[in-house]
Amino acid sequence: MSDKPEVPEDDVEMGFFEHLGELRVRLVRAVWGILPGLGVAWYFKERLLEILLDPLIFAYRQNGIEPEIHFQSLLDPFVAYLKISIIAGILSASPWIFWQLWGFLAPGLYRKEKLLAIPFVLASTLFFAGGALFGYFVVFPYGFQTFLEFAGELPSGELRLTPTIMIDAQISLSVRMLLAFGVVFEVPVIVSAISALGLVSWKGLLRFGRWWMIIATVIAALLTPPDVASQLMMLIPLIVLYFLSVGVAFLIDLKRGKAAKAAADEGYER
Repeated sequence: MSDKPEVPEDDVEMGFFEHLGELRVRLVRAVWGILPGLGVAWYFKERLLEILLDPLIFAYRQNGIEPEIHFQSLLDPFVAYLKISIIAGILSASPWIFWQLWGFLAPGLYRKEKLLAIPFVLASTLFFAGGALFGYFVVFPYGFQTFLEFAGELPSGELRLTPTIMIDAQISLSVRMLLAFGVVFEVPVIVSAISALGLVSWKGLLRFGRWWMIIATVIAALLTPPDVASQLMMLIPLIVLYFLSVGVAFLIDLKRGKAAKAAADEGYER
């Protein structure tokens, strides 16, 4: 048995600028992967706009207000359609994007670690899509409804607050929130991956939990509109997903410990 320290297979010394060059290649490939989905989404842009605005329509109906959307500049509808097409392209290309991310990280990994590629890509895609869907179906309708409840007549009855929602602001908010929830739901994937790579233990993650609660609170406050309901709808999944990840890390450490014990016992018998 060789005493040489194990090094990642095909590991090549790369300088800072070589790493930047590799990152640039991966980013360009990711962008090229987005373009087909963007083109298809542009063809169905009107229908996608209706789908994205459905939670707002629901909120309007729940508050007894006739749904409507406005634009101030002639370019606003075009920009709105472009944003929708881009986000649809990103969502449809998310497996390819995560594959490029893995391709950037893989050269520095061992052979066993490289076997995590497909699970990483699948899990990243599912959790990203799941986060976006959670935001769309759970947060959007009731968050929009909460804000629209401020509309209506003032106590004197002489003045009425009427919502005049601009399409550019609404689409920007929706797109930002979809991406935010998609990224937030990647927490279990990231935590499980670094645990599988042996960088952290479940005990360390559990001890870090109290700090994670503070970090999650800050993240929820920064990424959601300034109302308690929306912030809680992001904060609760952040905390729950993190501690689920601790459970996954526990199982990984347990399996690693059993494998190490079995290897030690086999060596002792020999």
